Amino acid sequence: MGPAHPCLPYGHRPLDRPRGVVLPSPVIRSPQINAAPADQIRLLDLQALDVRLTQLAHKRKSLPEHAEIVSLEGDLAQHRDLLVAAQTEESDCAREQAKAEQDVDQVRQRAARDQQRLDSGAGMSPKDLEKLQHEIASLAKRQGDLEDVVLEVMERREAAAERATELTGRVASVQAKVDDAVARRDAATATIDAEVATVTKEREVVAGSVPADLIKLYDKVRARSGGVGAARLYQRRCEGCQLELDITELNDVRKAAKDEVVRCENCSRILVRTSDSGL
Repeated sequence: MGPAHPCLPYGHRPLDRPRGVVLPSPVIRSPQINAAPADQIRLLDLQALDVRLTQLAHKRKSLPEHAEIVSLEGDLAQHRDLLVAAQTEESDCAREQAKAEQDVDQVRQRAARDQQRLDSGAGMSPKDLEKLQHEIASLAKRQGDLEDVVLEVMERREAAAERATELTGRVASVQAKVDDAVARRDAATATIDAEVATVTKEREVVAGSVPADLIKLYDKVRARSGGVGAARLYQRRCEGCQLELDITELNDVRKAAKDEVVRCENCSRILVRTSDSGL
């Protein structure tokens, strides 16, 4: 036994071909399906419509407005978070200011009562008067400190309010951009959808004029071949895989009956013959 063929499993040898015997052609056929040449050519029209539908779906998915809206919505969310933070800070400062002002008012009222007692001096010993004067001085210092707190809180509240106002404007501006992008996206989508509806109706008409078994084969091949189920044989080249048929393949196609559905050996797509096939 001679060496095994390098492209076959170990221990196997290629079949010897007797002289004068022609092996079957490699071109893939669909022996159980026959269709008039005109029906096969209509597959090219159907294929063109399917390609257009695929292009429209890609165009719809790839509209630049999609990415623009995502980016703008990210900015909008960030500005809204900053706005909420500024509004929260302003609200907190408002409560803190109200509390500090209440503390100032309480100290002021107490100091006023002590001053009235000091001014009257009725029934008070010199020691009590001295103690009252010291308390009034302490209250005055306490009031001053609290008033400083009020001023500091008011400044923080004012700054927070200014930031909130600025961020409110930014949110409105970005929201306007989002609304504009959404409107443009919706308009573009509506235009694409209208064309899809038109092409889909046209496809239904063309598909309805092609035999059911041929359509079934076309759809099956198209699903397995990247959306292209039928390709024209043009100048001895399959327009599906863009490969030129060799002489053996061409001879097999020449021998096939006109109503026989043949397929490309390389890409398995339905091979549609026309007057420009170069046969």
